[in-house]
Amino acid sequence: MKATLAAIQMVSAAEVPANLAAAGRLVAAAAGEGARLVALPENFYLIGRREGDKVQVRERDGSGPIQDFLAGAAERHRVWLLGGTAPIETADEGRILSASLLYDDAGRRVARYDKMHLFRFDGGEERYDEARTLEPGARAVAAASPFGRLALSICYDVRFPELYRSLGEFDVMFVPSAFTVPTGRAHWEILLRARAVENQAYVIAPAQGGLHESGRRTYGHSMIVDPWGEVLAQRPEGEGVVLAEIDTARIREVRASLPALVNRRLN
Repeated sequence: MKATLAAIQMVSAAEVPANLAAAGRLVAAAAGEGARLVALPENFYLIGRREGDKVQVRERDGSGPIQDFLAGAAERHRVWLLGGTAPIETADEGRILSASLLYDDAGRRVARYDKMHLFRFDGGEERYDEARTLEPGARAVAAASPFGRLALSICYDVRFPELYRSLGEFDVMFVPSAFTVPTGRAHWEILLRARAVENQAYVIAPAQGGLHESGRRTYGHSMIVDPWGEVLAQRPEGEGVVLAEIDTARIREVRASLPALVNRRLN
């Protein structure tokens, strides 16, 4: 089976309506290019002026303008759609779950994954501590689809290969992200290609890529990587759509030529 997939790159602003409008336009463009599976980046709905801004737009699970947008866009364009992250409320009013939500082409939600690994970074002038506003998720998630088994993850998760190993075999993995420029320049492509090679799966990595209203700059370089570690397509910076074709026969070919998943002894 062959299918066209799209990774959408955004430079999200500080207002939800503007970001949903941009995401809608980009999803429509991807569908117009023949994409059947489309993935949005982490925090596509908002990169605020302050870290806590995303908490202010939190939604109940299953209800709210961000989730309604995702379901509606998937149904309208007849695509499977991954909402990189959405802000789902918790019992703690000061924190949210950063949830990656997968919808089928009828607009039905088929999977939810809550970001497990929370990013902490102190680079002097640039500091992050996601634990101040996020609660960590509790389990790894994969879902069946017409494109094979899909593994869900978010940004910093890509540095923890045991997360993917815990899921067993899958065909496509998502890494919606908002990488910093220093860490992105050093490790982004290396990590994505390594996860593709060791899991012998396609990697779809939609990213934030540019200068945001807060003054923060994200690394971008959204890309799609094949099971042999080859970068099929990428976009360095600025909003746009990255397209590539996946082929389940290619997965079988790679796994037959180098049966590492079968030869593995440690789980």
